[in-house]
Amino acid sequence: MRGTSIGACPLRAHLDPRLLRFSAGATAGVLAVVLLIVDVARPLGLGLLASQVAMFAFTAFVSFQWSLWAQIFARVIWPRIGAPAELEDARPPRFAQFIGFVFTALALTTFALGADVAGYSLTALAFGMAALNASTGLCLGCRAYHLIRRLKPA
Repeated sequence: MRGTSIGACPLRAHLDPRLLRFSAGATAGVLAVVLLIVDVARPLGLGLLASQVAMFAFTAFVSFQWSLWAQIFARVIWPRIGAPAELEDARPPRFAQFIGFVFTALALTTFALGADVAGYSLTALAFGMAALNASTGLCLGCRAYHLIRRLKPA
């Protein structure tokens, strides 16, 4: 049997664009709940925020296809809507997930240190970017990726 690396998987390099919007919507939902309950039920709110930090880390550093949102999409939604017309490059969304990881990790840290205003601001910023992506398909992290790639010397 030939040895293959995980990087050789053709699905690792491409994503269903509908998965990206579903994932953004689910992320926006989690972050909205965090914003609503972190002041009332702090341990639960910080636990949800920590789970979202872990989700961002997993999708940014490991795989988008094996994330919780991708698994729900693949098992519940995708069988009902079928295959996409075309797939999207996975690098820009993974970079966007990295940006989400940075914002939410900083938010979790600032909440833990008692700087609630900064925690709320960073969480609200991540929520806004996820909600924008879910509602319009505009991924600001993806746009940042393309801008950085264009500025990078060849």
